[in-house]
Amino acid sequence: MPTQPTAFSTVLVANRGEIACRVIRTLRAMGIRSVAVYSDADTGARHVREADTAVRIGPATPTRSYLDIDAIIDACRRSGAQAVHPGYGFLSENQAFARALEGAGIAFIGPGVKALTVMGDKIRSKNHVAGFGVPVVPGIAEPGLTDEDLIAAAPQVGYPLLIKPSAGGGGKGMHAVERPEDLPGALQTARRVAASAFGDDTLFLERLVRTPRHIEVQVLADSYGNVIHLGERECSLQRRHQKVIEEAPSPLLDAATRGRIGAAACNAARSVDYVGAGTVEFLVSDEAPDEFFFMEMNTRLQVEHPVTELVTGVDLVEEQVRIASGEKLSLAQDDVVLTGHAVEARVYAEDAAAGFLPSAGTVESLAEPEGEGIRVDSSLLPGLTISLTYDPMLSKVIAWAPTRAEALDRLDRALADTRIAGLRTNVEYLRLLINDDDVRTGRLDTTLIERKLPALSFRTATEAELAAAAVVLVDLVSEPHQGSGSPWLRRDGWRMGGAPAGIPVQLDDGSSVRELVIVHDGAGSTVQVGGTQYRVQWIPAAPGDGAAGGAGTAVVDGVSLTTRFIRAEAAAGGPTVWLADDGWAAPVRMLPRDEVLQRQLAQIARAEGSADPELRSPMPGTVITVSVADGDRVSEGQVLLSVEAMKMEHQLRAAVDGTVNISLSPGDLVSANQVVARIHPDPPSGTEDPDAESIPAEEKAPTP
Repeated sequence: MPTQPTAFSTVLVANRGEIACRVIRTLRAMGIRSVAVYSDADTGARHVREADTAVRIGPATPTRSYLDIDAIIDACRRSGAQAVHPGYGFLSENQAFARALEGAGIAFIGPGVKALTVMGDKIRSKNHVAGFGVPVVPGIAEPGLTDEDLIAAAPQVGYPLLIKPSAGGGGKGMHAVERPEDLPGALQTARRVAASAFGDDTLFLERLVRTPRHIEVQVLADSYGNVIHLGERECSLQRRHQKVIEEAPSPLLDAATRGRIGAAACNAARSVDYVGAGTVEFLVSDEAPDEFFFMEMNTRLQVEHPVTELVTGVDLVEEQVRIASGEKLSLAQDDVVLTGHAVEARVYAEDAAAGFLPSAGTVESLAEPEGEGIRVDSSLLPGLTISLTYDPMLSKVIAWAPTRAEALDRLDRALADTRIAGLRTNVEYLRLLINDDDVRTGRLDTTLIERKLPALSFRTATEAELAAAAVVLVDLVSEPHQGSGSPWLRRDGWRMGGAPAGIPVQLDDGSSVRELVIVHDGAGSTVQVGGTQYRVQWIPAAPGDGAAGGAGTAVVDGVSLTTRFIRAEAAAGGPTVWLADDGWAAPVRMLPRDEVLQRQLAQIARAEGSADPELRSPMPGTVITVSVADGDRVSEGQVLLSVEAMKMEHQLRAAVDGTVNISLSPGDLVSANQVVARIHPDPPSGTEDPDAESIPAEEKAPTP
């Protein structure tokens, strides 16, 4: 049922993905017509389908679509939108965008230019709020500091210290430095990343707080001077400064500290005449939880806002829209009551077991959880193609319960009920993380994830699952419409001479290549895996069932597996079947015969136990830097180039000492598994070139 109408009848959502879907949901509930914008890459995206109308704004590249201010304003004019909700990221904190909307007579559902200007610069904001009684971390934060200035000031700041980009966010460009000799190189890297990501390479230094906790406070403010806070969120579970799990309220703070940190957040908002929803982020030492230090203010809706909504009952997007339309806050500070506990997990397109490499692909099968206390903010659809062009976050799974322990249990069950097959995700990793003993007891800090990672054990396919996958894959490639025409893959196993013969199949499960032998007969298949035989029957699922391709289950040795098998008929690199169970999903690929041959030849050419002299990109992306020239001599472990995908930069290093052959330049696109450099290894110490002509020492020409 629509709520009380506002001054806006049409609102454009200048974003994509799960946040665009989430904003559209509230606009619909308010009876407001929603307008989506989309790039060519997002023509079939979920936010486009869910909006009342949609406007194309350009090609896939963000600078020519979602970051194109003129294109967004033109879309407003074409659709009749009176206001723009920017979501988060993209143009949500862009001063030029806010000014352009104002000039066009279109309302910005966000704060004023003053707040964007002051809080959009970490140096300016830190110095500004310090004058309003908000505690800040010791450091040096002045505009225009050179590397030499920062190096000279570092001893006064004290080690360990943290390099931070002034215009940054999301942890990009931040570097912890333990020793003075590491500072010059870290500053160079931080400036390069900051310039590339934010168009501003200004840096500053802060004292690094040991065992830090990241706690932020949600604020709401209207244009009549009313400012309130809605409690805090614990966001300490981060990897590379990117939040992974968030919860509300924090298990660390008591009522008195909650009141003090909330008051400090409101003072920070008042200092810039803030209007709308915003978040003030603080650093709190786990060793001294009654002390907190201002880090920054995010002048927008946060990714983790659902946990606040679940414990307060307040729809933050609705409040944003009403405030922007000129209404007063609908509640006072005394009306804010925190009930129960909420925890959110961010689902990313990344391969956690392979060092969190970005992932891409088509959603072959999808199941998202539901039930009491469960909320899912998602951009996913069966058949949707996920590219490496945009942020890797696919959805957020959120659980509420009366207690923290119950909320974590509900979230664990919800993640187990999540099935995303067709690309790698971090769902299995999220389950491992929220079931860690320290996480369960609330002993959190921003370094916990990095400490825990080495001990995590990720699941791989069992032999029984590989046997079933082999049967599904052979069935897939031998179907008439595949057109292979190969007599060696006939399901009946017929061979000249009578008895069914075994079909050798090479499978790559992402961790190794296994050879299996399949024998078909009228009642099913027998699969040899190593020294064990498995009897397999494949049972296709009913049509639909959340899958874009064929799906089903398998009976192995008379036992029905809980694992789902989803066939990805159009997968590149060979026929693929996805295995999915309890939130875990992984592909098993049948190697084409030409790839098997290439692997065998490469193994013959390479000395046993030696490192591979070919350096391959682990994922598709863009070359950001090339640190060596063709023909340079390189050392094992030396960085040769960096590749960026989904806003993450990955350094590729030499595996051996030798001479490098490389022809790539910054800006070049590379595909997954593409050879990006070759190294001609140095000969072993004490050996000579076998092709060199042997010349007696006495016959060698004298050195001039």
